[in-house]
Amino acid sequence: MSKAVVCSMLATALVLIVLLPKNSKPNHHKHEYPLHGLSRRLGSSPIIFGPIVAKAHRNAEENASNNNNNDNKASYPSEEDKKYFNDDGTLNLRLRLMVLFPVLDVAPHDGMLDARELEAWLTQQAVDRLHYRTQRELELRDKDGDGSISFSEYLPQFTKEDIERNETKHGEAGWWMEQFRDADVDRNGTLNLYEFRDFLHPEDSRNESIQRRLLREKLRLMDKDNDQKLNLLEFEIGAYNNYKAYLEYESLENNNVPTAADVFDKLDVDQDKLLRVEELKPLFKYLSPGELVYAKYYTNYLIQEADENGDGKLTLDEMLNHEHIFYNAIYDNGRYEDEDYIFHDEL
Repeated sequence: MSKAVVCSMLATALVLIVLLPKNSKPNHHKHEYPLHGLSRRLGSSPIIFGPIVAKAHRNAEENASNNNNNDNKASYPSEEDKKYFNDDGTLNLRLRLMVLFPVLDVAPHDGMLDARELEAWLTQQAVDRLHYRTQRELELRDKDGDGSISFSEYLPQFTKEDIERNETKHGEAGWWMEQFRDADVDRNGTLNLYEFRDFLHPEDSRNESIQRRLLREKLRLMDKDNDQKLNLLEFEIGAYNNYKAYLEYESLENNNVPTAADVFDKLDVDQDKLLRVEELKPLFKYLSPGELVYAKYYTNYLIQEADENGDGKLTLDEMLNHEHIFYNAIYDNGRYEDEDYIFHDEL
């Protein structure tokens, strides 16, 4: 099976979650970071590990499709693919890691995975995942089959009168219309695949209008005195704590995180002791981290947890010794639960 076919099946496959064993012993170099946000986001990320798993899952999906016509549940796994599963029906984690390791160990091929190799893999999975989700949603919503999405196709619950009222309160028609217009770069009134991806996954968008909107929402939630700016205290309680947690993930070896006052002063370009939306732009990836940003954080997390000798790299044995840290398959009789792929309204 070609790489293109394998990639296209990416998001039909497995759910990746962070699972910290309760009785595991901490590594000497482990840091205690607030993982709830990281694990929650990664917990909803389907990922596929190697062609063996792709083949097994493809067969299961075909079986399910064939049996659906008779209202019967497909057997999962099939007799042909049972060798890839444990007796309890779960995928064989050790086998999956053994299949995955040589796929990742390429630059250089030295029997160890460094951060660059692991991050490159996770980033590519994130890109493929975003593309799949968007493509699937487009096919579902594109009623006229023109390959693009109009506002009414995606949000048919809003009437013409709703749109004309232009109510911009969170979740109202005008609020959604502003989101839609920000994503509609060519201003033709519909969203193509890439514009639609920005609309559905704004945290991973490079569209400056979309980024600015997310920053405005973040600032609004942190702005306790409602002056549309952040003073040092508001910044420290809100933005800085997020920034500090993720900055520590970016570099496990360097814990010299600047103080809130130092970061504030650096961002405060006009030196008026207040931060506006434009001045928060350098912190965008920390305040609104998307799938692509999480790939880097998750890379460091995996290495931190499984690197037994502290050399910053992972051997196959180290990965096998910590197999449940990497992923755990979640499924129900071969029918993987579909995510509700909607706009990430996590503000």
